[in-house]
Amino acid sequence: MEIFNTQKALRDYLIQPRAQQQKIALVPTMGALHEGHMSLIVEAKKHADLVVCSIFVNPTQFNDPKDLEKYPRPIEKDIKLLEEQGCDILFLPSVEEMYPRTNEEWHIDLGRLDQIWEGAQRPGHFQGVTQIVYKLFKLVNPDVACFGQKDFQQVMVIQRMIEIKDLNVELIICPIIRSEKGLALSSRNARLSEEGKTKALVLFNTLNTVKHAFNENVTPAELQKIAEDMIAADPAIELEYFAISETRTLERAEFVEAGKQYVAHVVVWIEGVRLIDNMLLND
Repeated sequence: MEIFNTQKALRDYLIQPRAQQQKIALVPTMGALHEGHMSLIVEAKKHADLVVCSIFVNPTQFNDPKDLEKYPRPIEKDIKLLEEQGCDILFLPSVEEMYPRTNEEWHIDLGRLDQIWEGAQRPGHFQGVTQIVYKLFKLVNPDVACFGQKDFQQVMVIQRMIEIKDLNVELIICPIIRSEKGLALSSRNARLSEEGKTKALVLFNTLNTVKHAFNENVTPAELQKIAEDMIAADPAIELEYFAISETRTLERAEFVEAGKQYVAHVVVWIEGVRLIDNMLLND
């Protein structure tokens, strides 16, 4: 696996595969890699001749400096995992490399996608996400880019950015990878105790229950109550939000329309750790 720390070195390296018309896939990450990320590499290899993974803890998408400071950076372990998975290129830049000017301006009109759910809870987060992903897209010029379904709103935001910027890249959404018991894999899980990980199974169990009821034509309002009651059963779990939304707009669904796809998404706090999960309801 080739490792590059500068945009110029990566750009120069990619000249030849581009000239040979090789297909290039990009898997952007913030490191602290796990099986979920590895599934993105596996999927990327199915669609491209060359897989580029980036590891960059992007400061512009963090609202809380403490959260940025605490974000795990086990780079040696990450490199080993990528090598074992057969990744071709790792792009590992510094903050100064990606943001040479500290006052760089960026804004993209994402409409309501930037204002609801994660957008409301973390103001400016999706501006930071689109800022760095756009930089990576322009640098790598990938044919395909692989993102995980776990950050569902983020994927919808990036799809919107691709449309706004008229980028020639296919977005591939890869399924959530879960533990045997159903906990969605996340770098944040490492901050949970074993008891906390057990408590966190309420996310998967709630989503499963809601999906089953959705397909029995239970109304969104009733589904909301089912979910809230399940999560409230454990006073140690704090619900931030639960919602059933139409997948493209992520607006809360008041009723179900034929021909549209819906997703249930949820955020809770357990042991001071913010956990997110979602499930497509009529996939």
